[in-house]
Amino acid sequence: MLGRTTFLSRLLGLYSILVSLSMITHKQATIETVTALVHNPPVLLVSGIMALAAGLAIILGHNVWSGGAQPVIVTLIGWTTLIKGLLLLFLTPEAAAGFFLGQLQYEQRFYWYVGVSFLLGVYLTYSGLSQRTGSQSNQKMARAMASAASR
Repeated sequence: MLGRTTFLSRLLGLYSILVSLSMITHKQATIETVTALVHNPPVLLVSGIMALAAGLAIILGHNVWSGGAQPVIVTLIGWTTLIKGLLLLFLTPEAAAGFFLGQLQYEQRFYWYVGVSFLLGVYLTYSGLSQRTGSQSNQKMARAMASAASR
């Protein structure tokens, strides 16, 4: 397993779990915040820039389409984040509100969106934490070689 995949899986997984739990805990505040965000051009711009940077960072560092579900999900999150950033940057506030609040029905499907994010987070965290990183594997191998050499 790639070290970068493991790191990103842990990072994105824990992030998704914690943000999902916060969103569930503060449902009404989350909906009000998203509604206010899409109607505020300066906040849309800053959010779009941050999402664009995060998406590009993931894609440029990890554009892996093979090797199992874990690396592909990490890559899909990168592409989804990049697309979201572009939408936030280029849509007018009216178009953003129509898309995120209208077409995606954010408020009506709130629990579905949070549930998907939470489950992806659990999967990515579990799969990331259950993988040995390269340095852990190398340390184990070095101990085994030293033990064999001392015999």
